[in-house]
Amino acid sequence: RGRMDEATAIRIVRDCVAHGITLIDTAQSYHTSEAVIGKALRGLDRDRVFLATKVSHDFSPAGVRAALEASLRQLGTDHVDLYQIHRWDAATPIEATMEALARLREEGKIGWIGVSNFSPAQIDLARRIAPVHSAQPLYSMFDRQIEADLIPYCAREGIGLLPYAPLAQGLLGGTLRPDRVFAPDDERARWRRFKGETYAAYLRIAGRLAEVAADKGLSLPQLAIAWLLRLEAITCVLVGMGSPAQVEPPLGAVGVTFSAEELARIEAILADTPDVPIYT
Repeated sequence: RGRMDEATAIRIVRDCVAHGITLIDTAQSYHTSEAVIGKALRGLDRDRVFLATKVSHDFSPAGVRAALEASLRQLGTDHVDLYQIHRWDAATPIEATMEALARLREEGKIGWIGVSNFSPAQIDLARRIAPVHSAQPLYSMFDRQIEADLIPYCAREGIGLLPYAPLAQGLLGGTLRPDRVFAPDDERARWRRFKGETYAAYLRIAGRLAEVAADKGLSLPQLAIAWLLRLEAITCVLVGMGSPAQVEPPLGAVGVTFSAEELARIEAILADTPDVPIYT
């Protein structure tokens, strides 16, 4: 999505902390995100924030250590609470990567070890070397692939789940319109989900889900987040925010429950979801 000016980003982070949102997730590859978060957290009590970031590029032992040291400098801290492998890298032995993370944990520079976009089989390989405490997968009402394997696996093994893109890159945000033209620097301009009849179909389904939300006194984004949080296996939901006005509303999803009838109604609506993978 489009870039955000630094002042707005800093205000969003500070507003999140003020509202009791404790987990802030970023990554080596998120442009200037780590540096901006570091500026936003300057002067705040470090114990009020659970910082999570990722190594995104070089997964060799030297690369992992260099990436973490750079992240610590950018974030202005001496440790991160959760350090994650951003993706599976077939070119680097997972044993080497995990051994490097284990050493950094022994040194107190990371609290917990996580993975992002890993399959259960890949997590199993990583766990032979060191503990894996969390997994960060794509998951939303429109992206449900992990229900078949990763969710039951993590629930069984006691691994926390931190799903990202719960609003399906805005399709469940309640503000997109069929005539929306995405700017060239907005990654959605390249994806099939946001083009032509496919885009219109997603918005029609979102509109039907918005009716369910209204019946529960919720906004569509609140419904989408609450639907994920209803699962005991979900530790938290990572929500991207584009303005300070978007900080408080997601909190309304906490504690929402669903009846069997409501879940059945949602399933019936989602049965019409187009089979179009995200990021294509």
